[in-house]
Amino acid sequence: MTSSSSPTRRRADNASDIETLALVAARSADARKAETVTVLEVGPILSVTDYFVIATASNTRLVAAIVDSVEEAVKRAGGPGPTSTEGLNEASWVLLDYGGFVVHVFTNETYAFYDLERLFADAKRISWQEDSSSATSDEQAAASLAGD
Repeated sequence: MTSSSSPTRRRADNASDIETLALVAARSADARKAETVTVLEVGPILSVTDYFVIATASNTRLVAAIVDSVEEAVKRAGGPGPTSTEGLNEASWVLLDYGGFVVHVFTNETYAFYDLERLFADAKRISWQEDSSSATSDEQAAASLAGD
């Protein structure tokens, strides 16, 4: 049996929708001045989700602002709200679980301590930065997810 049929994995019907929403989250974090943003395809090595979006910020207020921005951008793109949110009170590491992707927003110190990118070094890095030609196709994909 493949990991995609695992009852713990909550995936959307369309894998490209999941990736599109993960990229929306990454771009939103960047637009809100995250210091680093990384998207990892962890599905082949982790059974509970397909992508990690990892972002860092210099302080807890910025972590909270990035989290708000990501939630708003994903909803605007037609995605769901997170199924769970953890760490918002302390805001040194906030986790937004969207099922098919998980957004981690860290303060720089917490990011350095946990070093998720090292833990998932075998995961494929996904390019999330858009150029002028991909912006149009990403906007169209987000609009189609929203049903526009």
